[in-house]
Amino acid sequence: MRVVSGSAKGRPLKAVPGTGTRPTTDKVKEALFSMIGPYFEGGAALDLFAGSGGLGIEALSRGMDKAVFVDLESKSIEVIRANLKATKLEDQAAVYRNDAGRALKALAKRNTTFDLVFLDPPYRMKNGHELMLTMHELELLTQGATIVLEYESKHEYPEQVGPFEQTRKAVYGETAVSIYDYVPVAAEDEQENRITEEEAPHD
Repeated sequence: MRVVSGSAKGRPLKAVPGTGTRPTTDKVKEALFSMIGPYFEGGAALDLFAGSGGLGIEALSRGMDKAVFVDLESKSIEVIRANLKATKLEDQAAVYRNDAGRALKALAKRNTTFDLVFLDPPYRMKNGHELMLTMHELELLTQGATIVLEYESKHEYPEQVGPFEQTRKAVYGETAVSIYDYVPVAAEDEQENRITEEEAPHD
């Protein structure tokens, strides 16, 4: 594994020992970022099931200002910290050992918001859509935020998940990636009201 592009391009990344994590391959990573970027002009990213931290680190390398990495496994946390140090991106990162649900609540209490979220839960978990709705309820996302959901290609997620609209989907063997845009209802209503006002006759 390595950083594919950006300021840390070519830097090798450690993998988490054992078979408990499933790192995103460089091929999938490159395709994924070509769909959502490929480069960014600042912003905050959340890598929720971070594993080795490869996705969040790639986002930082490609221009994100900061990233939060969350994983429940202590060995993953050690690898994320080592990879951040190797890529000289540790000053732009915060790393937490926690489960996804508790981490989201903790981040909400700090009034943190994200422009980009990576959701790559273990394949046995099929709760990506539930986590997205939780992020909406906790007001963790900026208007127009991008969610990258990686999952087993045999599984299907709906194209519409509450205020999240699937804009792209790609399958790479056993891995599927869906890209969702976050468009909260309040923003849609505001836009409709603005259009109505513009069309309304004036005295």
